[in-house]
Amino acid sequence: MTAVLQVEGLRKTFGGVQAVADVSFAVDAGELLALIGPNGAGKSTCFNLLNGQLAPDGGIVRLGGRDIVGLRPRQIWRLGVGRTFQITATFASLSVRENVQMALYSHAGRLRSLLGRFGTAFTTEADALLGQVGMLDQAGRPCGVLAYGDLKRVELAMALANQPRLLLMDEPTAGMAPRERVALMELAAGLARAQKIAVLFTEHDMDVVFSQADRIIVLDRGQLIAGGMPQEVRANPDVRAVYLGGTH
Repeated sequence: MTAVLQVEGLRKTFGGVQAVADVSFAVDAGELLALIGPNGAGKSTCFNLLNGQLAPDGGIVRLGGRDIVGLRPRQIWRLGVGRTFQITATFASLSVRENVQMALYSHAGRLRSLLGRFGTAFTTEADALLGQVGMLDQAGRPCGVLAYGDLKRVELAMALANQPRLLLMDEPTAGMAPRERVALMELAAGLARAQKIAVLFTEHDMDVVFSQADRIIVLDRGQLIAGGMPQEVRANPDVRAVYLGGTH
């Protein structure tokens, strides 16, 4: 079976510094792969290379067997790649439902027809997505008044509006309370496995990583130093030395 995402020999250099050095990995449908590493390890650069925001110096990125290197972020999004960000990207003045409606308009290629009036288009689909993430009861509230954890749920619904084959989650629990972090990732993991969405996520909370990831890969100074099942990575002496700490 072809992996949803296949990365081979990915490289990126900035001013002589190798930010990503010959990185290779794959993510299957319904799998959650965690990409971890210390600050400056190259995680965000790797995400931006996969998403088309940066052009790699070398390597191959395949989505469902198709090489997507050189495509713009919008083109990659159209092929079924969703993304959530460390800082939530919602419109504060719009309601929760309208934010998701906008994502659905975009998925349907109808943003130009929006003209500031959402009407009833895609309300059923938006409410279904909000129901999936536990936000239907707040559909009419402006995003600007929501708690941060609720904003993360709205952002997840917006990403799911694209019906993604691959979901890139960059620090999905950043800024959240510990209990909220686990709840959000349990929600994302359940939806991904049920809908066979491949998920690649970065995360600093090791409790979240080791409780939710199916596999883990570890970057240090742009290079992959370890990979495998959570228990294998936890026991890896190189990982303990550079990231987890010797007594973790």
